[in-house]
Amino acid sequence: MMMGGGELPGLLVHEIGGVCGILHSHVAFLKKHFCLITMKEFLENRKQMSKKVQAIYLWWHRPAIDRELLQSLPNLKVIANSGAGMDHLDLELIASFGVKMANAPRAVSSSTADTGMALLLASARRLVEGYQIAVSSTVEYSKADLLGVEVTGATLGIIGMGSIGYKIALRAKAFKMNILYHNRTRRKAEEEHAVGAAYCQEMEDLLQRADFVLVAVSPTPQTRRLLGERELGLMKPTATLINISRGAVLDQEALLRALQTGAIRAAALDVTIPEPLPRDHGLLKLKNVIVTPHLGCKTEQAAYMITEEAVENILAALNGLPMPSEVLPS
Repeated sequence: MMMGGGELPGLLVHEIGGVCGILHSHVAFLKKHFCLITMKEFLENRKQMSKKVQAIYLWWHRPAIDRELLQSLPNLKVIANSGAGMDHLDLELIASFGVKMANAPRAVSSSTADTGMALLLASARRLVEGYQIAVSSTVEYSKADLLGVEVTGATLGIIGMGSIGYKIALRAKAFKMNILYHNRTRRKAEEEHAVGAAYCQEMEDLLQRADFVLVAVSPTPQTRRLLGERELGLMKPTATLINISRGAVLDQEALLRALQTGAIRAAALDVTIPEPLPRDHGLLKLKNVIVTPHLGCKTEQAAYMITEEAVENILAALNGLPMPSEVLPS
């Protein structure tokens, strides 16, 4: 049992290691500040453990937070999430128990922006197809018509110009891309000028003009199915769609039809619904689609920064101080 540490506050985590557990390399840092309690330990000794837990650290959406769990934790004060998106949580329910919430926007923005640009470049230059040809035992050479499209000088449309979207724009500027963006609120003039971005008040305008459409909106009820058949139909047949937001932002069946019929050139998806997709899903059978397993901010450095940000928020909440990344119910 991972107990000890005297008066250290109890921190509930799903598990250590495994598919959804906190990383072994983070344990020593967490144990400097908390008494770690796994869900298995909690469930095996609920009566004793329930009063010890003062905080929960969610690592990739685990453990699941429901009314039953919240009712069983009378001293719970704060839940810290290992990422920016909070769409997997019932924020109203959690707040009704007097529990504060925090996310980790600072830690994830640069690495997620890198993932967005990696997908854009990989799709443009057909890197996955090229790799499969290079390692094939039956192909002797690459066909002359394995042609990609230029990124330099192309028009990039960013839907969602928050911290991640803005860092994508900074990267795209280095490729001399023409940058359009659509956002709920317009950026300051000096911020637009710094990356050479032009604001599109209507998303439809962006969709009609962009060679690459990159979706980086925050996952909210308002952004669910933001892009469907009508929106995809506005895109150029030579355009590529990149999604690093959430799978639910797209109508996946409409996207599948658009890719099959040539309504758009290609798609690169780091997020799907569900994750992973069923093995027989049509999107997995198309050559003009790249699907990655929600790599987003998954780098060693970002993962540790996420945990550092979570600890900072939890300690602030437990000490009655302002939380740097507090999330309030909308």
